Amino acid sequence: MDSLTQAALGAAIGEGILGKKIGNKAAVIGAVIATIPDLDVLLIPFFDELEKISLHRGYSHSILFCLLGSFLFAYILSRIKWTKEVSFWKLWLFNFLALFTHVMLDTFTTYGTQLFLPFTDWRVSFDSINIVDPFYTVPLLIGLLTSVLYYKKTAKKRGLPNQIGLIISSLYLLFTLINKQHIEQVFNTQLAKQNIPYASLLTVPVQVGNFIWYGVAKDEKYLHLGKYSRLKKNNIEFHSFPINDQLLNSLDAQLVDRMKWFAQGFYTVAEKDGKTRIYNMQCDMQGVREFGDYKAPTAFYFEITPKVNGDYEVTSGMHPEKAIE
Repeated sequence: MDSLTQAALGAAIGEGILGKKIGNKAAVIGAVIATIPDLDVLLIPFFDELEKISLHRGYSHSILFCLLGSFLFAYILSRIKWTKEVSFWKLWLFNFLALFTHVMLDTFTTYGTQLFLPFTDWRVSFDSINIVDPFYTVPLLIGLLTSVLYYKKTAKKRGLPNQIGLIISSLYLLFTLINKQHIEQVFNTQLAKQNIPYASLLTVPVQVGNFIWYGVAKDEKYLHLGKYSRLKKNNIEFHSFPINDQLLNSLDAQLVDRMKWFAQGFYTVAEKDGKTRIYNMQCDMQGVREFGDYKAPTAFYFEITPKVNGDYEVTSGMHPEKAIE
């Protein structure tokens, strides 16, 4: 999720475990530790477009990193004046929870997280919450700030507001999973009603909250994209796009493998001016773009340009915001 939410969650973990020991410093340290996994973005400029897609939420978001990193950061904190009186294993637990809750929170979003590296690069994604969702973040912040601003570290009730904020945010996460099941049932019903056959279905929330959803139904040759609002309870209009797998046959095998891996099977391919465009529906859902006779399933795309020597160049592009529902 976004950096503010990750920092807030880490701060809440810090307050919950160390707040009564070191006061407000616990929240500061928790916020810092919880943002460490996202420092992998600093490496992105050193990699090409193809390598970038597997870099973020890679090794720094794995369970192994959480386990090993907790030892390193616990050792560092044990040497700092603020925390050197706290037991090593309590510091380890604090670091592990700050890191692990970060990577687990990311699994609820659509981008996915490579939790099990280096053993497998399978990306875990529950696709139940938007990357930015105030309904999760605000209760967390209110509970945290109430604890650290209105109570001294020795106060018996200091931890209570922070705990309430964590509980409410966690319940909201649970709600998104339950809500997703309802949304999938809606899409299943409307796909059947419209006689659209499919083998698999992807549903993802967009915009603020858990109200607006896109669904992508996939069969052997087509993706069928539709939008549903829990508030409007609208009939879903599906837009169909050919997958065009044959356009990938002449491309580099490793490139194709990585693109399919990144999209987790939900992609379409188009050809424009001798270049191949790949639209990844797993990681980008902004609505159909239509320009004259050219129709795209979303705004963002990867573009592969062949070179004279048989090599290729991978770039990315974005269609302007002119969407149809």
